Amino acid sequence: MKKFFSIIKEKLFTRVEKQHSEAYLRRISFLNKYSLLFHMLISCGIVFMVEVLSRRSFLSACSFVGMHTGAFFYNAFIVFASLSFVYLFRRRAFWRIIISGFWVLLGIINGCILSNRVTPFGFTDLKCINDLFAMNNTNYFTAEEATIVVIGLGLFLLFCVALFIKGPRYQGKTHKIVVVGAIVSVLFVGLPVTTSAAQNANVVASYFSNIAQGYENYGFIYGFSSSVVDRGMSKPDDYSEQKIASIEKNVNDTKKETTVTKKNAPNIICILLESFCDPDEIKFLNYNQDPIPTFHNLEKNYTSGYLTVPVVGAGTANTEFEVLSGMSMQYFGTGEYPYKTILKKTDCESTAADLASIGYGTHAVHNNGGNFYSRVNAFSMMGFDTFTSKELMNIQSYTPNGSWATDDILVPETIKTLDSTPNQPDFTYTITVGTHGDYPKTPVIASPVYTVSGVDDEEKKNQWTYYINQLNEVDTFLNDLITELSKRDEDTIVVAFGDHLPTMGLEDSDMKSGDIYKTKYVTWNNMGLKKQDADLYAYQLMASITDSTGIHEGTILNYHQTQMNNTDHTAYLDGLDNLQYDILYGNRYCYDGKDKYPATDIVMGIDDVTVSETSDSIGGSEVFVYGNNFTKWSKVFVNDEKVNTTFSNSGCLIIPKDSVKDGDTIKVCQMGSNSTIFRESNTYTYKDPAVEETVTGTESDSNTESTVSESQK
Repeated sequence: MKKFFSIIKEKLFTRVEKQHSEAYLRRISFLNKYSLLFHMLISCGIVFMVEVLSRRSFLSACSFVGMHTGAFFYNAFIVFASLSFVYLFRRRAFWRIIISGFWVLLGIINGCILSNRVTPFGFTDLKCINDLFAMNNTNYFTAEEATIVVIGLGLFLLFCVALFIKGPRYQGKTHKIVVVGAIVSVLFVGLPVTTSAAQNANVVASYFSNIAQGYENYGFIYGFSSSVVDRGMSKPDDYSEQKIASIEKNVNDTKKETTVTKKNAPNIICILLESFCDPDEIKFLNYNQDPIPTFHNLEKNYTSGYLTVPVVGAGTANTEFEVLSGMSMQYFGTGEYPYKTILKKTDCESTAADLASIGYGTHAVHNNGGNFYSRVNAFSMMGFDTFTSKELMNIQSYTPNGSWATDDILVPETIKTLDSTPNQPDFTYTITVGTHGDYPKTPVIASPVYTVSGVDDEEKKNQWTYYINQLNEVDTFLNDLITELSKRDEDTIVVAFGDHLPTMGLEDSDMKSGDIYKTKYVTWNNMGLKKQDADLYAYQLMASITDSTGIHEGTILNYHQTQMNNTDHTAYLDGLDNLQYDILYGNRYCYDGKDKYPATDIVMGIDDVTVSETSDSIGGSEVFVYGNNFTKWSKVFVNDEKVNTTFSNSGCLIIPKDSVKDGDTIKVCQMGSNSTIFRESNTYTYKDPAVEETVTGTESDSNTESTVSESQK
């Protein structure tokens, strides 16, 4: 074995200078002389390979070249520009391989991701890596795919090391100043000019209303590159203090006054239904009985309609952002998540903040991780008082695939938010998760109540069967919640909406609406509100709901309420663009330059976590920590150091006896991903029974000795 590795080292990793033939030197000279031409050919080859990998189809890649030839060559120019860096080095072959490998690797990653979701790979996905690792059920990258990629990457790196050591080096004279000047010209003049020309000629688009379609039409390399450089919002051409003042004047001239007070304002419950799709909307799908009777009953009797959302198959946080903020994702960069970018540093007016200004308690409830999509931070930036994530819930049941908490727990948790503020109205935003993908391709439900037909592929049939049975579960949750709300002597309005269609390969032609970016919303109320159906954009939803209840507050809400029916739709969108830029990136002229809606000190959960007592196990190897409101995410800290903790039930945790000693302080913390502490209990001082017995025994012996001494006297 030692000899084998010695041979490998000598052959691959030991540089040996040798004389090359004249023919070899002529070939190298020819390649160097016409290297730019070869870079063009290499660039085209890389783009084609990346498209094959991304589309997972050779014919589809050929179709892209034929149907979008201009976009193909523009993608090749991006790769060509990146290859220009090789002229800075003598090991040009090595750096060509590195740069080419980088683009191919991105194509492989995109292909793997697109095999499990609709939205292609973008730069913002890199900001969500921690979130994805925190989701033990995320199959955007299967174990098999990850293994293949890791092995392939390892072999590639091994090859690169060998090439770096033994590969050819450019022997001619390098003109560093000329090379640097040329590279700068290509990157900062050539690329921008070419990009502008391509966009003006409609070869590529500057904005993708449909990200998946944009990548497909304009190529992965351009799409991914756009997601890198095009982040945040661009300043509107007409943005100014005068422009904002003009918009505000138009709003103030027509806006209504709020007619409710803190005493009579209705509770508003907003429910995001994860990956929810009305199966009646899918042309090819048939089923034995209606899986969502509650939803259809609400649709028939209360205000409802289509809801145009910014994403499909994934990207819940962006639909959520539009609904809560009233802002449109179309003005942000390609594939961007504002939760992961601008809201990391800037507070943002939202429905929660607007309602809080007139006395509402504001709450968020979600049976998934609090840190996913950076929601804890985002909800604070958007003005929520409390956020109850799964770490604060005593979750007992999970979906049949074992991936997600069932939504039934959201009924008591939502009601709990209303009970926590008896003297004020509440805005509660509840997020379900039970219908989240991925959907198993093999049967996991024994004797499913709901069965499907119209799907020939057996794996797809299993997926649809699973999905509609989970739809029934979320429909049951909706019914149970409304039943509980009906028992309360409080005016209440509920709005429930689908955040995006499921990741099931649906196309526009499959939908009765003709648009895979259209979901549905329904409402319920106990206030006798008139049914007024309307098709809305996600960013208009809460403006419509608050308008119907007599609430006319906030910059964005009032803007939509007064301008969304403007016949000049272009002017309406221009005003929205200016307002949201002013609030998030501009000078906040609409707030007179002030921070009108500062972030809140958000509280995680409603119930206090308490420690009341401890006791040692009979065998003495464990300590039982008793208290209230423990969950599976409760961890015991001894003297502020986390110790191994076993969850027994909501009133008992178990820790090893050797982790605590007499006089140590104990507290229980509710833990999120990345060791985040969401909530802490009171501090409790541990008293070791063995020490107490020893002390008691010593005192007893001392008393006996004293008695004997006295008698001897």
